[in-house]
Amino acid sequence: MRGVTTSTENIKAKSLDVRSVHHAVKDRPTAPAVRRLNENRRALLTEIDNAKFSWFHVKVAFVSGAGFFTDAYDIFAINIVSVMLGYLYGTGASDSDFSSLPSQQLSVGQQVAIKIATPAGVLCGQLLFGWLGDVLGRKRIYGMELLLILVATFGQVLCAPSVAVSVIGVLTFWRFMMGVGIGGDYPISAVISSEFSSVYIRGRVMAAVFANQGWGQLSATLLSFIVIAAYKHSFLHDPPSEVLQSIDQIWRLIVGLGCIPGAVALYFRLTIPETPRFTMDIERNIRQAGQDLSVLLVDSESYTVDLDAVRERVIARQATRHDFRAYFGQWENLKILIGTAYSWFALDIAFYGLGLNSSIILDAIGFGSPHKGLAPAASIYQNLHNVSLGNLILSVAGLVPGYWIAFIFIDRWGRKPIQFMGFAVLTVLFLVMGFAYDKLNASSGGRVVFVVLYCLSNLFQNFGPNTTTFIVPGEVFPTRYRATAHGISAASGKCGAVVAQLAFQWLKDVGGPNKFLGHILEIFAFFMLTGILSTMLIPETNQKTLEQLSNESQDDFIQPVPIAGYSSEYLGDFQASPIRLEPLASPIDHPSYPPPAFTPRARHKEEGMSSSLSHYASMSDVSVSL
Repeated sequence: MRGVTTSTENIKAKSLDVRSVHHAVKDRPTAPAVRRLNENRRALLTEIDNAKFSWFHVKVAFVSGAGFFTDAYDIFAINIVSVMLGYLYGTGASDSDFSSLPSQQLSVGQQVAIKIATPAGVLCGQLLFGWLGDVLGRKRIYGMELLLILVATFGQVLCAPSVAVSVIGVLTFWRFMMGVGIGGDYPISAVISSEFSSVYIRGRVMAAVFANQGWGQLSATLLSFIVIAAYKHSFLHDPPSEVLQSIDQIWRLIVGLGCIPGAVALYFRLTIPETPRFTMDIERNIRQAGQDLSVLLVDSESYTVDLDAVRERVIARQATRHDFRAYFGQWENLKILIGTAYSWFALDIAFYGLGLNSSIILDAIGFGSPHKGLAPAASIYQNLHNVSLGNLILSVAGLVPGYWIAFIFIDRWGRKPIQFMGFAVLTVLFLVMGFAYDKLNASSGGRVVFVVLYCLSNLFQNFGPNTTTFIVPGEVFPTRYRATAHGISAASGKCGAVVAQLAFQWLKDVGGPNKFLGHILEIFAFFMLTGILSTMLIPETNQKTLEQLSNESQDDFIQPVPIAGYSSEYLGDFQASPIRLEPLASPIDHPSYPPPAFTPRARHKEEGMSSSLSHYASMSDVSVSL
């Protein structure tokens, strides 16, 4: 990397009062100075978009991916844990009636509460952290959501029944809080991996981050299988009271182990730099963006202090309510948000409808059911063993391979063709599984065919819309709304997950126990068909820069303030404050962060100010020497 050079001349800035501001109006830089800022910005963006693959990209994928590993582990571990909770806290379960224990399960209300709490929390977290990511910055809140996940996971492990509150109620609360943290992970991780990646590898970096969801699901089922096998002696030889104690220990171990990858990734999240795009376009600090960019570049250009830039007042686009309405008020932008949001909604109806209820579906088709005539404890052990084994097969055969096939093709085929293909194949698979459900369930060979089709549906969910609905919203919106719009799209998906859980739990037993499952699969097919239609609203993002995809002109992204802009309208919003810039020996060893030339004095705006689409901004004092 070439050396970084800066001016060592001592720069002294005078305190600004109202007179000096009016003096700056007269002497403000002309269009060439602002043009230079635009050129510097475009040069830095070009460096990012053409950066070679480096270990920093690996670090981003690992740090972001560890969060998704934890997220998926915590979400899908409930599959097997809910069965254990049924044995412990299901209606009618007691030590004195141990013979009836294998048939105990949570009530419909309890199952809905436990399974819906996390998606509901995720929905809230995606909206909240997506908005905070655009307001405060990606770095400032990256790690906070992981901390919340760790605390909530420990809360689940330690919860216990009491006179005032049931253990299911406490567990539901902690799973909701964990969901809030998981929700924050979606927009922030997506945006960070997107904004740090070059055009040529962006899809694969984001796919690699998201693919850790598959490893998390696999680990949840694998560890469940291992822990249950470790307690086999207790199930077969211990008295009833100790068997119940073993079941209680097993589910707490399974949930608690999800903290380990999150704890490992926490330090790296707290120390990751801010993305250069946010630093330039939102914080308007080109110098700091150049310093942050050095971690990406193999061959960097030098950055020098521009002595004139400290006096430049410019107009830069800012995220405001009016600007949000103006940007998404244009159909070409709104249709993309509708497309990304609804596609995710449709996908998650089937993805979570199946994913959180796979144990019920496997049990309904008789896959791995316990043998008749076994002792109660042995029957419980065999049921838990078979359920964890069935989920393990589903993960290995469909879930994990689908993510990595998508990784291979995402930058070759593009996002839109993969999403089209995935929705189309899923429509056919769910139609076949739904209409042939009774016939397939009538014989052992038919049940094997059903499981194969189930695995294929998992495969094409991940080698299809489950991956692309995560990637596209992190690419198609401008920097100031990228995290917010991704959060809206992801929250729409979790709304689908909530709807799926409510519908699944109350529809599956219509006409008898599990008699409506075939029709539920047909409903899934309908939503997959609508996903094909919503895919038409999104653009192809493959091999395009984030700025090209934002639907905004980049030639005059930064504009000079018109003379009228320095009138009382300008001074009404900002209070003059002194600028001080210290001499810089090296921006890496001794970074300097000059305070802004103007600080907000009051949120109070004069009439008419809210109609402005831009805020006045002070650009940093750096130019790029090319």
